[in-house]
Parts: sequence; C-alpha cells; structure tokens
Amino acid sequence: MTNHNSNSSFQSGSHLTENEIEHDFICETDEFPSVDALGRELFDANANRPLSDDERADMAVKLEEKICEMFDILRISRRDPNSRDTPHRLAQMWTNELFHGRYTPPPKVTVFPNRKNVDELIISKGITVMSLCSHHWQPIVGECAIGYLPGDYILGLSKFNRIVDWFCRRGQIQEELGEQIADFLEMLLRPKALGVVIRSKHFCMIARGVKEDEKHSLMTTSVMRGGLRTDSTLRHEFLSLIGAS
Repeated sequence: MTNHNSNSSFQSGSHLTENEIEHDFICETDEFPSVDALGRELFDANANRPLSDDERADMAVKLEEKICEMFDILRISRRDPNSRDTPHRLAQMWTNELFHGRYTPPPKVTVFPNRKNVDELIISKGITVMSLCSHHWQPIVGECAIGYLPGDYILGLSKFNRIVDWFCRRGQIQEELGEQIADFLEMLLRPKALGVVIRSKHFCMIARGVKEDEKHSLMTTSVMRGGLRTDSTLRHEFLSLIGAS
C-alpha cells in the first residue's frame, strides 16, 4: 500500500514527461492571476466554490464559445454532422457533470447517534471512482474503500458514495483525492479510526504518454487516520476485509 501526504504538484510526477515537469517548474515561477477579467476568484482544480444555476449557465455559454475556437484551431469542421453540436455537449458536460463537484455544495448528509456504542469497523467498499487527472484531463477510473471505527456518530451507507463522487467530480490527483475524502469524513463523524483506500486506472498513462497496458496500470493510495494509523492489528483487519492485504 502507498500513502502519499505531500501536496506538491510534483508528487504525481511519474505521469509526466521530462518536458512537462520542466514546464511545470517554469510555470510555478511565473505570476498567474488570482482572479479573472471580471474579478471573480480563480481556484484550484480540486477545490470547491458553489455557484448559482445562472452562474453555471453563463459559464457553459462562454465555454462553448471557446471550444468552438479550439475546434477551429484543430481544424475540425462543424459541417461534420458528428461534430456539429459537440462544443455545446462538451460545455454542458464540463460544467454540469465532470466538474460539478467544483461548483455545487456538498451532498446533504445526516449523521446518526451511535446509540448501541458500536465499537467495530464499519466498511463500505466498491465505491465508484470516476474523476479526471488535473494534469491531462484524462479519466481516473476505479474503486474506493472506506472504513471507520465510530465514535459518537455513524453515517448512512449511501452517503459514502455521494461524498466520494462529490470530491471526484473535479480535476484531481489521486493522492489528494483520498486526503480530501478523509478530511471531510473526520470533520463529519469524528471517528476513532478512519481509512480511505483508492485503487484506480489513470488514462493519462494508458491513452497517452507511456501507453501503459490497461490491465497492469493500477495506482493504489491509502490514507489512515486515528487508530488505523497507530494500531497495526486494526489496520491489518481493515486491509484484510477490503481485500488489500
């Protein structure tokens, strides 16, 4: 199992070519604006700022215009019936589907009192991971397993899927995705122990770059908090139960 705690953009450097790493370094030394031309905040790909429906609709209109420009640059004719409405479809997809976790509030989550003082691991696995690599905007596809030892609160099973999806639907690197999920669950549940394990395929390594064989291109990250970090017996039980030991 791997456990990544760094927040540096170079922690996923294995996905990048030498030229891309050098370009990233040069870009980090440049001054980039913190707001757009209208004074609106620009924020990290995997961050969240809720927007109104009107704001997102306006974003989609402007994005469609820019995608049309991109098609012209790529010399893709929109007389092609298969491409005619593609800029509109892409703009709607980026704004309302693939990146909706950037612009919508967190899912409504109700925690319940741990009335029976449950003191055993509660595990949800097989949670779908569908995200986008923030380096190349290629899919990250896989599964997430979450386990926790409850304190005063427990969480409905389906809420784990909603929480994971909310953090996935934005530009991500897998290392930070696991940390974001763990931070949110710790704030919500204040558990005695918490583990988040993600295993995913990265199409930035499959469809381009090293063109890794899809069957063997699998990245695993783990985040362990509380008792799952300090108690090796408990950690082994968790990893065994999710089939990762």
